[in-house]
Amino acid sequence: MALNKPYQDIPGTIIFDAEQSRKGYWLNQFCMSLMKAENRARFKADERAYLDEWAMTEEQKQAVLARDLNWCMRTGGNIYFL
Repeated sequence: MALNKPYQDIPGTIIFDAEQSRKGYWLNQFCMSLMKAENRARFKADERAYLDEWAMTEEQKQAVLARDLNWCMRTGGNIYFL
């Protein structure tokens, strides 16, 4: 049974709910990994190779590479991690 989610109809708003959380799990794990300096250095050295270590969708990887935070949020990114 699908839940009624009237908040999804608010124009220009992305609500981070359980569904978004599941969708963006690996994207958010990647973002949290950047809290460590060694991971930031690895990402900076070869962004694509570092992203490929994570089970993110290709769309999520492209959003990160484009530095498009709105796109990241649409694919499940949590604004507090981005």
